[in-house]
Amino acid sequence: MSAEIRFIDTTVRDGNQSLWALNMRTGMMLAVLPDLDAAGFEAMEFFVPGVQIKKLAQQLGEDGFEWLKRGTALGKETPLRMHGGIRGSLNKVPHSVCQLLADLIGAQGIRTTRTSEPWNDFTEFGSEIADLHAAGMQTVLNLIYSESPKHTDAYYVERARQAAALKPYRICFKDVGGLLTPERTRQVARLIQGAVGDIPLEFHAHSNNGLAPLNALEAVKEGIRYIHTAVPPLANGTSQPSIFNVAANLRTMGYTPLVDEAPLRVASERLTAIARRHNLPIGQPLEFDYGLYTHQVPGGMMSNLRYQLQLLGLEDRFEETLEEAARVRAEFGYPIMVTPLSQFVGTQATFNVVVGERYKEVPDEVIQLALGFWGKEPVTDMDQQVRAKILDRRRATEWARWEQPQPSLAEIRREYGEHISDEEIVLRFYAGDDGLKVMGKSSSPEEYLSTRHPVVELVDRLVQKRDLKHIFVQNGELSISLHKETLDT
Repeated sequence: MSAEIRFIDTTVRDGNQSLWALNMRTGMMLAVLPDLDAAGFEAMEFFVPGVQIKKLAQQLGEDGFEWLKRGTALGKETPLRMHGGIRGSLNKVPHSVCQLLADLIGAQGIRTTRTSEPWNDFTEFGSEIADLHAAGMQTVLNLIYSESPKHTDAYYVERARQAAALKPYRICFKDVGGLLTPERTRQVARLIQGAVGDIPLEFHAHSNNGLAPLNALEAVKEGIRYIHTAVPPLANGTSQPSIFNVAANLRTMGYTPLVDEAPLRVASERLTAIARRHNLPIGQPLEFDYGLYTHQVPGGMMSNLRYQLQLLGLEDRFEETLEEAARVRAEFGYPIMVTPLSQFVGTQATFNVVVGERYKEVPDEVIQLALGFWGKEPVTDMDQQVRAKILDRRRATEWARWEQPQPSLAEIRREYGEHISDEEIVLRFYAGDDGLKVMGKSSSPEEYLSTRHPVVELVDRLVQKRDLKHIFVQNGELSISLHKETLDT
């Protein structure tokens, strides 16, 4: 078996989502993308449109299509990936608009996506892969690890066979909650390898319990040759392991990690400076926490949950909310704590804590869950007394009669104007009025230049010329006047 190990970088996608609650501005991401691109990664996770378009528009005042276009223009050496799919058990965005978005992303040269079925139920997932293929994309299909009375070894063998039957490009053994131990990594990796045949496996794990760097090594020893890592400060914590740590350990073990770390150290320095300037978290290795196995809140949600409690002035109730999440998850029938199911559990737990009475207030999505809109398992596996309490309200009666509208693009254009652009349609449905306000808006009021940008390289060279007191640069209508004292600072 080959000793060469390849890496999928998650820095600007899952690292950003897990540690910075997707608060990276477009300018921040563009500042490090050329260095990430130069490192020789197998691929880079780049765009999570389902949530990033809304986040950029509503909270950061930016157009997600600017990141898509400018980022794909810079990332020339490494295949860029979308994260997510098109269909879902319930999606308030019409399928025609979801397909349009996938087509627009594919038109920018993105040819791969990694996506999940949140219950690991692949029996009806073939249409999703077909839709992605129609947009020009190959699919890395997540097989998500979880722990509960129903997530047995036999369960993983069955679901791995279901996934393999769809013949995806690859299957990703995904530990979204950071729950694996080295022993369990070895056991489940062998089970999956035996069930999927010759379909290549990737390994993706969050570092919530401090063990993901070790688990990545165990995955390699079991024959997995594609490992997901991130660049500090967007590694560790609740993100993926650090590329520097995993690569160094693999070399010591006799493997050949195919990555150039020199540009990544430059990217790490730049990201650390951005984190300090904007008071963003710096990922640190975590100690083992057995409490994680009760609530199982995933890395991508942990920072968002804390952030939302901060906005409410209730950060001191974070641990209480995690304890309530464990109770809610059990009552919901042990869903895998992955999007969107983890959000449903976390939101309901937050409601229960803040309101002070369990299930007095219930969001629409939890009502939909109890009605079966988000999958088959909640109807049968949910605590039936809790389910009855959730459905004992007028809003549940309204949702029980609801049918999801599925207008075509032609019908949408007739409603909003025949000449409405494809991007406007997507922004309107994914981000509402905020999406229209930012449409075509440049990335950020504060632009960060990559260390590989010609202007930065020019200034760096000029700084080295100690005999210069004043520098004047002119190019067409643009002129820059710099004093040596300014450059020295």
